[in-house]
Amino acid sequence: MSSPSLEDIVSLCKRRGFLYQGSEIYGGLAGTWDYGPLGVQLKRNMTELWWQHFVEERGDIYGIDSAILMNQKVWQASGHVATFTDPLVECKNCQSRFRADKIDMHHCPTCGQADPFDQPRQFNLMFKTHVGPVEDDSAVTYLRPETAQGMFVNFKNVVDSLYPDLPFGLAQIGRSFRNEISPRDFIFRSREFEIMELEYFVSPGEWEKYFELWRQQSWSWFDLLGLAKTKIKEVEVQETDRAHYSQRTIDFYYDFPSLGFDEIGGLAYRSDFDLKNHQKSSGKNLQYQPKDKADPFIPHVIEPTYGVGRNLMAVLADAYSEDEVSGEKRIYLKLPFDLAPVKVAVSPLLKNKPALVTRAREIYNDLKKSFGAVVWDDNGNIGKRYRRQDEIGTPYCVTIDFETVEGDGSVTLRSRDSTEQRRFQPDGLANQIH
Repeated sequence: MSSPSLEDIVSLCKRRGFLYQGSEIYGGLAGTWDYGPLGVQLKRNMTELWWQHFVEERGDIYGIDSAILMNQKVWQASGHVATFTDPLVECKNCQSRFRADKIDMHHCPTCGQADPFDQPRQFNLMFKTHVGPVEDDSAVTYLRPETAQGMFVNFKNVVDSLYPDLPFGLAQIGRSFRNEISPRDFIFRSREFEIMELEYFVSPGEWEKYFELWRQQSWSWFDLLGLAKTKIKEVEVQETDRAHYSQRTIDFYYDFPSLGFDEIGGLAYRSDFDLKNHQKSSGKNLQYQPKDKADPFIPHVIEPTYGVGRNLMAVLADAYSEDEVSGEKRIYLKLPFDLAPVKVAVSPLLKNKPALVTRAREIYNDLKKSFGAVVWDDNGNIGKRYRRQDEIGTPYCVTIDFETVEGDGSVTLRSRDSTEQRRFQPDGLANQIH
């Protein structure tokens, strides 16, 4: 099949309830998206898989969930107030605004005017707000642009509570906000998004060893998502393009439909930049005291980061498949079982036959107890049901027919990817579904 376009992905997401434009009935709000019933389940499956892989299956990672609103001094110490900016230009002809580093500065993408821009000015991406009833400088805070600072300011709390051996990490999944100049490309660049992020604290002399370890861990994560290795590449970020806190960064790029290669994750060596600055700004001791009573020191940090929306977009793009069944084009999502928002669909062959419906309900209830994400589908003929479930990525369909109620009691189990249908006894179904 030919590669899908971004338009194909967006159309499927809207049609089947994965994602909707934010505030759509009022014309939308640029850079905001709402997850529908299937999208929120897919996202939840992905974040739970990430948590299981990076936190629950390890003994050196601890989870936290920090506040979105933080003391403004956090963002001053971290450097975000001074340096978290993008270059902004405005067309003198149509007043459209763009990121200067993302366009041809000789022509306006909106009106086509030649040489319409003045020199770029730096635009801070943080959403500014006030805490409490008085809007003065002391009440200023920001919607967090990253989850990392919540982990840095809680470093001392975790060490005091648990006193973990070094190296150890803190993990967090949470919302972040960036006032993007030009949100674009579906959920790839939005103003409200979620990040799955780790801060891994190491001895200064060992950062290279652990940087390599987390590079390999990133590849293992993409493998869990089912992403084709041939569609992912590493990009070593040059010093002039790195974030203000980073001494080395590798970005992971995925080959998106219509967009080409762009970022789905990053790995940064933040050295002691954040803890050192917070120690200086807060006056609190953020050194780590080794258990062997060696001299205390400020740990260095390795940071693997994965955007939830971008990872989900890559999963949908990689899973989007087309083939031909009985002379008709079929669209299906070849999602890994762990990620599929619906694991099994149960259908009576005919919904107007009480015996079929009653037995199908019994099997549905049994499978629901085992797999949770099981749906009932009796709308339309069986072929249409299969196509509908294929399009949302349901790995298996179970059909209860007359052989079930009048014959040997077996049911039909249909595989999404192969469309193969085999018969099994209901009590053996759970062993076939994986």
